[in-house]
Amino acid sequence: MAKYEVVIIGGGPAGLTAGLYTSRAGLKTLLMERGLFGGQIVNARQVDNYPGFPEGISGFDLAALMHQQAIKYGLETANTDVTAIKPGHTYSVVTTEGNFEAQAVIIAAGSEHRKLGVSGEEKLVGFGVSYCATCDGFFFRGQDVAVVGGGDTAITDALELSQYASSIYLIHRRDQLRAGQVLQERALAQPKLKFVWDTVVENITGDDKVNGLRLRNVKTGEISNLSVAGVFVAVGLEPNSQCFADIVKLDETGHIITTEFMATSASGIFAIGDIRKNSARQIASAVGDGATAAIAAFKYLRERG
Repeated sequence: MAKYEVVIIGGGPAGLTAGLYTSRAGLKTLLMERGLFGGQIVNARQVDNYPGFPEGISGFDLAALMHQQAIKYGLETANTDVTAIKPGHTYSVVTTEGNFEAQAVIIAAGSEHRKLGVSGEEKLVGFGVSYCATCDGFFFRGQDVAVVGGGDTAITDALELSQYASSIYLIHRRDQLRAGQVLQERALAQPKLKFVWDTVVENITGDDKVNGLRLRNVKTGEISNLSVAGVFVAVGLEPNSQCFADIVKLDETGHIITTEFMATSASGIFAIGDIRKNSARQIASAVGDGATAAIAAFKYLRERG
Protein backbone atom coordinates (compact mmCIF):
# COMPACT_ATOMS: atom_id res chain seq x y z
CA MET A 1 0.00 0.00 0.00
CA ALA A 2 1.45 3.37 -1.06
CA LYS A 3 1.98 5.67 1.93
CA TYR A 4 1.46 9.43 2.07
CA GLU A 5 1.42 12.05 4.77
CA VAL A 6 -1.63 13.70 3.17
CA VAL A 7 -4.20 12.38 0.73
CA ILE A 8 -6.57 14.90 -0.87
CA ILE A 9 -9.83 13.66 -2.34
CA GLY A 10 -11.00 15.95 -5.13
CA GLY A 11 -9.17 18.13 -7.64
CA GLY A 12 -11.25 21.31 -7.79
CA PRO A 13 -9.96 24.72 -6.66
CA ALA A 14 -10.17 23.72 -2.97
CA GLY A 15 -8.27 20.47 -3.44
CA LEU A 16 -5.65 21.93 -5.74
CA THR A 17 -4.98 24.79 -3.33
CA ALA A 18 -4.65 22.36 -0.42
CA GLY A 19 -2.23 20.32 -2.52
CA LEU A 20 -0.20 23.40 -3.37
CA TYR A 21 0.15 24.32 0.30
CA THR A 22 0.92 20.86 1.66
CA SER A 23 3.45 20.15 -1.10
CA ARG A 24 5.21 23.47 -0.57
CA ALA A 25 5.33 22.62 3.14
CA GLY A 26 7.27 19.47 2.27
CA LEU A 27 4.50 16.99 2.99
CA LYS A 28 4.27 13.96 0.72
CA THR A 29 0.85 14.49 -0.81
CA LEU A 30 -1.37 12.62 -3.24
CA LEU A 31 -4.42 14.29 -4.81
CA MET A 32 -7.11 12.01 -6.23
CA GLU A 33 -9.63 13.17 -8.83
CA ARG A 34 -12.14 11.00 -10.67
CA GLY A 35 -12.79 13.51 -13.46
CA LEU A 36 -11.01 16.56 -14.83
CA PHE A 37 -8.66 18.51 -12.63
CA GLY A 38 -10.39 21.77 -11.78
CA GLY A 39 -13.78 20.24 -11.01
CA GLN A 40 -16.89 22.09 -12.07
CA ILE A 41 -15.07 25.30 -12.97
CA VAL A 42 -13.71 23.71 -16.15
CA ASN A 43 -17.21 24.14 -17.60
CA ALA A 44 -17.34 27.89 -16.93
CA ARG A 45 -16.82 29.88 -20.10
CA GLN A 46 -15.86 33.00 -18.16
CA VAL A 47 -14.93 33.58 -14.51
CA ASP A 48 -15.20 37.29 -13.71
CA ASN A 49 -15.06 37.31 -9.91
CA TYR A 50 -11.75 35.61 -9.12
CA PRO A 51 -9.14 38.13 -7.90
CA GLY A 52 -6.18 38.83 -10.14
CA PHE A 53 -7.96 38.54 -13.48
CA PRO A 54 -9.59 41.92 -14.17
CA GLU A 55 -10.58 40.87 -17.68
CA GLY A 56 -11.87 37.50 -16.50
CA ILE A 57 -10.54 34.05 -17.38
CA SER A 58 -12.12 30.86 -18.65
CA GLY A 59 -12.75 28.22 -16.02
CA PHE A 60 -10.73 25.71 -18.04
CA ASP A 61 -7.69 28.01 -18.17
CA LEU A 62 -7.94 28.89 -14.47
CA ALA A 63 -8.12 25.21 -13.55
CA ALA A 64 -5.09 24.43 -15.74
CA LEU A 65 -3.04 27.17 -14.06
CA MET A 66 -4.00 25.93 -10.58
CA HIS A 67 -3.06 22.36 -11.51
CA GLN A 68 0.23 23.45 -13.07
CA GLN A 69 1.18 25.47 -10.00
CA ALA A 70 0.35 22.67 -7.56
CA ILE A 71 2.34 19.93 -9.31
CA LYS A 72 5.29 22.33 -9.70
CA TYR A 73 5.91 21.86 -5.97
CA GLY A 74 5.76 18.08 -6.04
CA LEU A 75 2.08 17.28 -5.64
CA GLU A 76 1.33 13.79 -6.94
CA THR A 77 -1.99 13.21 -8.68
CA ALA A 78 -4.07 10.20 -9.66
CA ASN A 79 -7.28 9.73 -11.63
CA THR A 80 -9.32 7.36 -9.49
CA ASP A 81 -12.63 7.14 -7.66
CA VAL A 82 -12.64 7.00 -3.85
CA THR A 83 -15.19 4.65 -2.33
CA ALA A 84 -14.40 4.82 1.40
CA ILE A 85 -12.04 5.92 4.15
CA LYS A 86 -11.20 3.26 6.73
CA PRO A 87 -9.82 4.23 10.15
CA GLY A 88 -6.80 2.73 11.88
CA HIS A 89 -3.45 3.93 13.19
CA THR A 90 -3.43 5.74 9.86
CA TYR A 91 -6.27 6.10 7.37
CA SER A 92 -6.77 3.75 4.44
CA VAL A 93 -8.28 5.56 1.46
CA VAL A 94 -10.08 2.93 -0.60
CA THR A 95 -10.27 3.56 -4.35
CA THR A 96 -11.09 1.72 -7.55
CA GLU A 97 -7.34 1.50 -8.18
CA GLY A 98 -6.41 0.11 -4.75
CA ASN A 99 -5.83 1.43 -1.24
CA PHE A 100 -3.61 4.29 -0.13
CA GLU A 101 -2.36 5.00 3.38
CA ALA A 102 -2.63 8.53 4.72
CA GLN A 103 -1.75 10.14 8.05
CA ALA A 104 -4.17 12.97 7.25
CA VAL A 105 -6.99 13.27 4.71
CA ILE A 106 -8.50 16.37 3.14
CA ILE A 107 -11.91 15.78 1.56
CA ALA A 108 -12.60 18.13 -1.34
CA ALA A 109 -14.99 15.91 -3.28
CA GLY A 110 -17.37 18.74 -4.19
CA SER A 111 -20.92 18.26 -5.34
CA GLU A 112 -23.05 17.14 -8.27
CA HIS A 113 -26.00 18.70 -10.01
CA ARG A 114 -29.31 18.05 -8.29
CA LYS A 115 -31.81 16.23 -10.48
CA LEU A 116 -35.45 17.17 -10.99
CA GLY A 117 -36.52 13.60 -10.34
CA VAL A 118 -39.28 13.66 -12.94
CA SER A 119 -40.33 11.18 -15.59
CA GLY A 120 -38.21 11.33 -18.73
CA GLU A 121 -35.23 13.03 -17.09
CA GLU A 122 -32.93 10.06 -16.64
CA LYS A 123 -33.90 8.42 -19.94
CA LEU A 124 -33.18 11.56 -21.97
CA VAL A 125 -29.88 12.67 -20.42
CA GLY A 126 -27.65 13.37 -23.40
CA PHE A 127 -30.67 13.47 -25.72
CA GLY A 128 -31.92 16.93 -24.80
CA VAL A 129 -31.56 16.85 -21.02
CA SER A 130 -28.37 18.56 -19.87
CA TYR A 131 -26.80 19.97 -16.71
CA CYS A 132 -24.13 22.02 -18.50
CA ALA A 133 -25.00 24.85 -20.88
CA THR A 134 -21.35 25.51 -21.68
CA CYS A 135 -20.87 21.86 -22.68
CA ASP A 136 -24.04 21.37 -24.73
CA GLY A 137 -25.41 24.77 -25.73
CA PHE A 138 -23.93 24.65 -29.23
CA PHE A 139 -26.05 21.62 -30.13
CA PHE A 140 -29.22 23.71 -29.81
CA ARG A 141 -28.35 26.43 -32.27
CA GLY A 142 -31.54 27.97 -33.68
CA GLN A 143 -33.84 25.91 -31.43
CA ASP A 144 -36.07 26.63 -28.43
CA VAL A 145 -34.81 25.41 -25.05
CA ALA A 146 -35.73 25.69 -21.38
CA VAL A 147 -33.66 26.36 -18.28
CA VAL A 148 -35.04 25.23 -14.91
CA GLY A 149 -33.97 27.28 -11.89
CA GLY A 150 -33.67 30.85 -10.67
CA GLY A 151 -30.22 31.16 -9.09
CA ASP A 152 -26.85 32.27 -10.40
CA THR A 153 -26.20 29.03 -12.28
CA ALA A 154 -29.58 29.06 -14.00
CA ILE A 155 -29.19 32.66 -15.15
CA THR A 156 -25.60 32.10 -16.26
CA ASP A 157 -26.76 29.08 -18.26
CA ALA A 158 -29.63 31.02 -19.83
CA LEU A 159 -27.28 33.81 -20.89
CA GLU A 160 -24.83 31.27 -22.28
CA LEU A 161 -27.63 29.65 -24.29
CA SER A 162 -28.70 33.01 -25.73
CA GLN A 163 -25.65 32.78 -28.00
CA TYR A 164 -27.15 29.72 -29.70
CA ALA A 165 -30.85 29.15 -29.08
CA SER A 166 -33.73 31.04 -30.66
CA SER A 167 -35.64 31.32 -27.37
CA ILE A 168 -34.85 30.34 -23.79
CA TYR A 169 -37.73 29.71 -21.39
CA LEU A 170 -36.59 30.23 -17.81
CA ILE A 171 -38.82 28.11 -15.59
CA HIS A 172 -38.77 29.05 -11.90
CA ARG A 173 -40.96 27.86 -9.04
CA ARG A 174 -41.04 31.35 -7.51
CA ASP A 175 -42.11 34.75 -8.83
CA GLN A 176 -38.67 36.35 -8.55
CA LEU A 177 -35.11 35.31 -9.24
CA ARG A 178 -32.56 34.33 -6.59
CA ALA A 179 -29.55 35.24 -8.73
CA GLY A 180 -27.26 38.17 -7.98
CA GLN A 181 -28.34 41.63 -9.07
CA VAL A 182 -25.89 41.96 -11.95
CA LEU A 183 -26.98 38.62 -13.44
CA GLN A 184 -30.64 39.52 -13.01
CA GLU A 185 -30.14 42.77 -14.88
CA ARG A 186 -28.41 40.96 -17.74
CA ALA A 187 -31.15 38.36 -17.90
CA LEU A 188 -33.99 40.89 -17.91
CA ALA A 189 -32.23 42.80 -20.69
CA GLN A 190 -31.83 39.69 -22.89
CA PRO A 191 -34.74 39.60 -25.39
CA LYS A 192 -34.38 35.86 -26.03
CA LEU A 193 -35.22 35.03 -22.41
CA LYS A 194 -38.88 34.33 -21.59
CA PHE A 195 -39.75 33.94 -17.91
CA VAL A 196 -42.19 31.28 -16.73
CA TRP A 197 -42.89 32.14 -13.10
CA ASP A 198 -44.41 30.04 -10.28
CA THR A 199 -43.97 26.90 -12.34
CA VAL A 200 -42.42 23.46 -11.96
CA VAL A 201 -41.67 20.68 -14.45
CA GLU A 202 -43.98 17.69 -14.05
CA ASN A 203 -42.28 15.54 -16.69
CA ILE A 204 -40.03 15.69 -19.73
CA THR A 205 -41.50 14.31 -22.92
CA GLY A 206 -39.91 12.64 -25.92
CA ASP A 207 -39.16 9.14 -27.17
CA ASP A 208 -35.56 9.25 -28.40
CA LYS A 209 -34.98 12.97 -27.70
CA VAL A 210 -36.65 15.80 -25.80
CA ASN A 211 -39.61 17.40 -27.56
CA GLY A 212 -41.31 19.19 -24.69
CA LEU A 213 -42.15 19.71 -21.03
CA ARG A 214 -45.31 19.23 -19.02
CA LEU A 215 -45.56 22.15 -16.58
CA ARG A 216 -47.63 22.93 -13.49
CA ASN A 217 -48.29 26.35 -12.03
CA VAL A 218 -47.72 26.01 -8.27
CA LYS A 219 -50.26 28.72 -7.42
CA THR A 220 -53.15 27.83 -9.72
CA GLY A 221 -52.44 24.15 -10.37
CA GLU A 222 -52.87 24.79 -14.10
CA ILE A 223 -51.16 22.24 -16.35
CA SER A 224 -49.56 23.32 -19.62
CA ASN A 225 -47.23 21.95 -22.28
CA LEU A 226 -44.14 23.66 -23.65
CA SER A 227 -42.44 22.56 -26.87
CA VAL A 228 -38.65 22.68 -26.55
CA ALA A 229 -35.74 20.74 -28.01
CA GLY A 230 -33.73 20.75 -24.82
CA VAL A 231 -33.92 21.38 -21.09
CA PHE A 232 -31.02 22.55 -18.93
CA VAL A 233 -31.44 21.73 -15.24
CA ALA A 234 -29.91 24.19 -12.75
CA VAL A 235 -31.70 23.61 -9.44
CA GLY A 236 -28.78 23.28 -7.07
CA LEU A 237 -26.10 20.86 -6.03
CA GLU A 238 -25.86 17.70 -3.93
CA PRO A 239 -22.66 17.06 -1.90
CA ASN A 240 -20.62 13.99 -2.87
CA SER A 241 -20.47 12.87 0.74
CA GLN A 242 -22.26 9.50 0.78
CA CYS A 243 -19.12 7.38 0.97
CA PHE A 244 -17.82 9.41 3.94
CA ALA A 245 -20.96 9.16 6.09
CA ASP A 246 -19.54 6.31 8.20
CA ILE A 247 -16.45 8.22 9.27
CA VAL A 248 -17.40 11.92 9.56
CA LYS A 249 -20.55 13.68 10.74
CA LEU A 250 -22.89 15.13 8.12
CA ASP A 251 -25.70 17.65 8.53
CA GLU A 252 -29.27 17.03 7.43
CA THR A 253 -28.47 18.01 3.84
CA GLY A 254 -25.49 15.66 3.57
CA HIS A 255 -22.78 18.32 3.94
CA ILE A 256 -19.79 17.55 6.14
CA ILE A 257 -19.73 19.45 9.43
CA THR A 258 -16.43 21.24 10.09
CA THR A 259 -14.82 23.69 12.46
CA GLU A 260 -13.45 27.04 11.32
CA PHE A 261 -10.17 25.21 10.70
CA MET A 262 -11.93 22.73 8.35
CA ALA A 263 -11.55 19.86 10.87
CA THR A 264 -14.27 17.19 10.81
CA SER A 265 -15.50 14.97 13.63
CA ALA A 266 -12.68 12.51 12.81
CA SER A 267 -9.20 13.44 13.98
CA GLY A 268 -6.90 14.13 11.04
CA ILE A 269 -9.68 14.40 8.46
CA PHE A 270 -10.56 17.81 7.04
CA ALA A 271 -13.27 18.89 4.60
CA ILE A 272 -13.23 21.86 2.25
CA GLY A 273 -15.17 23.51 -0.56
CA ASP A 274 -18.73 22.72 -1.63
CA ILE A 275 -18.88 19.49 0.35
CA ARG A 276 -18.66 21.17 3.75
CA LYS A 277 -21.49 22.80 5.69
CA ASN A 278 -21.93 26.55 5.17
CA SER A 279 -19.63 26.73 2.15
CA ALA A 280 -20.05 29.91 0.12
CA ARG A 281 -19.68 27.79 -3.03
CA GLN A 282 -17.37 30.27 -4.70
CA ILE A 283 -13.93 29.69 -6.21
CA ALA A 284 -12.36 32.29 -3.93
CA SER A 285 -13.82 30.75 -0.76
CA ALA A 286 -12.85 27.24 -1.91
CA VAL A 287 -9.26 28.41 -2.31
CA GLY A 288 -9.39 29.86 1.21
CA ASP A 289 -10.73 26.56 2.55
CA GLY A 290 -7.89 24.70 0.87
CA ALA A 291 -5.21 26.91 2.40
CA THR A 292 -6.82 26.71 5.86
CA ALA A 293 -7.10 22.91 5.76
CA ALA A 294 -3.52 22.48 4.55
CA ILE A 295 -2.17 24.61 7.39
CA ALA A 296 -4.35 22.72 9.88
CA ALA A 297 -3.17 19.37 8.48
CA PHE A 298 0.47 20.45 8.76
CA LYS A 299 -0.11 21.43 12.41
CA TYR A 300 -1.93 18.14 13.08
CA LEU A 301 0.92 16.05 11.65
CA ARG A 302 3.56 18.04 13.54
CA GLU A 303 1.73 17.54 16.84
CA ARG A 304 1.08 13.87 16.04
CA GLY A 305 4.77 13.29 15.60
